[in-house]
Amino acid sequence: MSKSSYDIALLPGDGIGPEVVDAAVTILDAAAAAYGFSLSYTSYDAGATLYQSTGVSISAATMEAIGSADAILLGAAGLPSVRKPDGTEIAPQIDIREHYGLFASLRPARLFPGVPTRVQAEHIDMLVIRETTEGLFAGRHDPLEPSDDAVSDRLTITRATSERLFTLAFEQATLRKATQGTPGRVTLLDKANVLRSNAFLRKIFDEIAAKYPDIASDHLYIDAGSMMLVTNPERFDVVVSENVFGDITSEIAAGVVGGLGVAPSGDVSLEHGVFQPCHGSAPDIAGQGNANPVATILSGAMLLDWIADRHDDTTCRTAAAAVRDAVASVLAQGPKTPDLGGTASTSEVTHAVAEALSTSRVRA
Repeated sequence: MSKSSYDIALLPGDGIGPEVVDAAVTILDAAAAAYGFSLSYTSYDAGATLYQSTGVSISAATMEAIGSADAILLGAAGLPSVRKPDGTEIAPQIDIREHYGLFASLRPARLFPGVPTRVQAEHIDMLVIRETTEGLFAGRHDPLEPSDDAVSDRLTITRATSERLFTLAFEQATLRKATQGTPGRVTLLDKANVLRSNAFLRKIFDEIAAKYPDIASDHLYIDAGSMMLVTNPERFDVVVSENVFGDITSEIAAGVVGGLGVAPSGDVSLEHGVFQPCHGSAPDIAGQGNANPVATILSGAMLLDWIADRHDDTTCRTAAAAVRDAVASVLAQGPKTPDLGGTASTSEVTHAVAEALSTSRVRA
């Protein structure tokens, strides 16, 4: 059921996180004002900076509080210089995934006119879906026996998670085909010729595919598929893969459409959604005012889509589409931040998107 106001939890995080979250909130507020709903925000601390002062990257109280929000917007968490005793970086976003069972990361990769790319392609519009709770991350909390000779990580695939993952992938392909005119095809990237876990994964994929006769399906080995993402990205519609394979291929997909500065994402379960840019905290440019806000603004549009689906709210769905159109207009004409070949600041790009959003609403 739709409602007029939604509660959004903000996790600005580290580095450029607060800057790009501020930009996304500006656009979300403009969209809400233009389309007749309201958003209220509560900001929480999480990340490497919090870890340095408290010894935890996200408190138990914060973890519980964000679960009651209608959606969560995260900027970027972690700093390369701040690590746990085992040598790994601080990653509260992974803790959130595990706590709330966010089993899939939706990562659209669309080539916008005006965005430079190093590949020879004119129409790239794919959705990479990464499993996020198991795979090669399954043993993240396994006891570690100190050794200078060998260390192992565990890769686990379960039927329950795989069935949810592939059902989501085929449902997304169905939705994209109906609303965007995409081909309606799901491609699994795996290593089923070598890894028994991946052979099991492929078996489950084929079982789910059989339930969607109107959606085409295929599978490629991850090495060949990664090459094709660069050499023939236009062949892909929905791509789905194991945790680490999906992490890598989603960034390849982002690279072919202009980089992480234009790559949004949403980590979701059936009940909760966390939306964030695919990029990291970029401490080397933090505070300079030239971080690209587009990925976080597009993540905000995904957040509105999530709310629309959860609450059957057509105004949020319309607003999400308007935000994407406004971003497309600005990317085509400028201004652009330095990562896209421009000289504009974060605030200049944000203002331009807000102006394009306002103009399109007036015309409508």
